[in-house]
Amino acid sequence: MTTTTTTASQRVTGALSGAVTSARRRVGLVVRSRVAGEDAAERRQQIWHSDGERWNSPDDAICRVNGDASMFSAGLTALLLQSLHPLAMAGVADHSDYRGDPWGRLQRTSAFIATTTFGTIADATDLIRTINHVHRSVVGVDHRGRPYDARDPHLLRWVHIAEIWSFLECHRLYGRQQQTPDLRDEYVRQSARTGRLLGARDVPESADELNAALAEYLPELESSPAAVDARHFILDEPPVGWTDKPAYRMLRHGAVAALPPWARDMLELPDGPFGSRDVGIALGVAGVATLRWVLDAVDD
Repeated sequence: MTTTTTTASQRVTGALSGAVTSARRRVGLVVRSRVAGEDAAERRQQIWHSDGERWNSPDDAICRVNGDASMFSAGLTALLLQSLHPLAMAGVADHSDYRGDPWGRLQRTSAFIATTTFGTIADATDLIRTINHVHRSVVGVDHRGRPYDARDPHLLRWVHIAEIWSFLECHRLYGRQQQTPDLRDEYVRQSARTGRLLGARDVPESADELNAALAEYLPELESSPAAVDARHFILDEPPVGWTDKPAYRMLRHGAVAALPPWARDMLELPDGPFGSRDVGIALGVAGVATLRWVLDAVDD
């Protein structure tokens, strides 16, 4: 009797485990297709497994940070922080279809980061060349009538600085591995190559230089009408279904908690739920851990 009961229990446990594994994999595939596109498997093969010399090795800091699930919150943090430069944000608002095709924009950004981090040098340089060509037509004026040009090295430097600062900070808060000062310096140094190839000048080469560069831009930053509109879209009107909203809400809180205090003030954002940044970080940890769990099932 005991043997029969044990066997039945094992069958039920096995069935439940199999169902959970199957559901976990299905969710992971959906998340990956959202971020990388319907051809995610083909893109992955091209980026990670095609023959050719690469700038980075798997153990490099840039691969460890950019390959971590903390990037899901980091991308939101970077967009919010970048939006605070009125000229850079005007270029996005005037020339980007982020409202009409948000997933397409996310997939293009994801492809760029993956290709320049993990792809072959040939593929990375081709993609950078294409982006530099597109930037030629990104010109206009902001809400105050000030001219902008996406090829401006000063604006490109801001976009680069805000991006890698956000990626590093979210990795520190939500990354799988503990971050060290050496990793931070190595990450900034390795990321500098892409910034320079995109046209930025005087890019930081260490974590201290990165923090100093971010502070240099403070007098130029403001919450422009375009930044406020982007904030509402990213945080309050995300293009996700009701089943995805709980997970997105956790990532959202994590992204806001990672921002510098002055950036939250400019965007009129609370430190976190109930006014607590610690709660925001805890939700960010939970959201990133959940996504890491489902995506690991796809990689298994």
